[in-house]
Amino acid sequence: MSTYVFKALDLAGGKAKGEVEADSKQAVADQLKQRGLIVLDIADKYSSKEIDLAFVKRVAPADLAIFARQLSTMISSGMSILRALYVLEEQTSSKYLKETIVAVRKDVEAGLSLSDALARHPKVFSPLFVAMAQAGETGGVLEDALVRVADQLQKDAALRKQVKSAMIYPCLVMVFATGVLMALVAFLVPVFEGVFKEFGGELPAITKVSVLLSKIVTKYWWTLFGGAALLVVTFVKWKKTSWGRKQWDHFRLRVPMKIGTIVQQIAVARWSRTLASLTHAGVPLLQALEITGRTGGNVVVEESMDGVIASVKRGGTIAAPLAQAPIFPSIVTHMVGVGEETGALDTMLDRVAEFYEEQVEASVKALTSILEPIMIIVIGGIVGFIVISMYLPLFEVYNHVE
Repeated sequence: MSTYVFKALDLAGGKAKGEVEADSKQAVADQLKQRGLIVLDIADKYSSKEIDLAFVKRVAPADLAIFARQLSTMISSGMSILRALYVLEEQTSSKYLKETIVAVRKDVEAGLSLSDALARHPKVFSPLFVAMAQAGETGGVLEDALVRVADQLQKDAALRKQVKSAMIYPCLVMVFATGVLMALVAFLVPVFEGVFKEFGGELPAITKVSVLLSKIVTKYWWTLFGGAALLVVTFVKWKKTSWGRKQWDHFRLRVPMKIGTIVQQIAVARWSRTLASLTHAGVPLLQALEITGRTGGNVVVEESMDGVIASVKRGGTIAAPLAQAPIFPSIVTHMVGVGEETGALDTMLDRVAEFYEEQVEASVKALTSILEPIMIIVIGGIVGFIVISMYLPLFEVYNHVE
């Protein structure tokens, strides 16, 4: 058994607090309810003293998907939402998610609906999650809406993981190439520089570049780290501004070597999957379009949704303004148009999402095959540049000797 401290209200509205020994927080709550108390808070008396780093608090999509799926299973089995939250509070392994579930449980216990309680934690529960929960509560199909949310989170996480996994190899190669360059200019070039001073004379331009790099790396290395840190901080701050984010999102779509194409395919797949989930759950179309724009992950998609929302408000279609948005290929607008005409918009959007998720996988593989020879050429060029710059003065001395 563990010792818990509690805060509660009695039937007269007076405050009560104390300590209770029980197996779990749910057991404590049951004991307090039997005593006619309204539970406000239950916490472990001997909680661990951990450093709380607020800036690193986040909940992994996989943990959030498990939470949604488990909550759906418990509700469908006839368990009340409050009791299900108590159980999930005990079972979850994520500390931050556990704290959030505790806060949600308290709000639900105080009389708020589940969707309103979730909306109080926007850093954990996205507008998509909240809207799906609200639609499920309204339509009496909360368990189905939560399953749909879990599927959406898992597919989105799988898409991100696929792209990140494909980028690991090129990043490792670039790190290795940078390490090779630093090692050569820090250890090899100074040795040859001493030999060149004994020969005297004017060094070739390419050798001067290598010697300059060597001096920067060995004597002014702090400028490299400082410059890199300043560049990263400036980029992050610039990207957080509305103008910078807009420019960055437009730039990403124009990056060559299939990178821009992959960014477009990911944005379209996410947009289709999100809108399909919201419309399937019964979220009003205008609200679904607004949420889809905000959660699309790209300013270009968000700007496109403004035109779509304006068209729907006038009684128009979704497909017509999509055809004017360059980020959406013609196949998307045609399938959306067919979905609107047949009344199966969510089904068509699911098919669009599946198609573009497959396209992302194929494009990532093609990008990897393109990057491999490019990386080999880059490394060869770096090593070749250093070697040639060091041996070129030796060749000139040999020619003068002859």
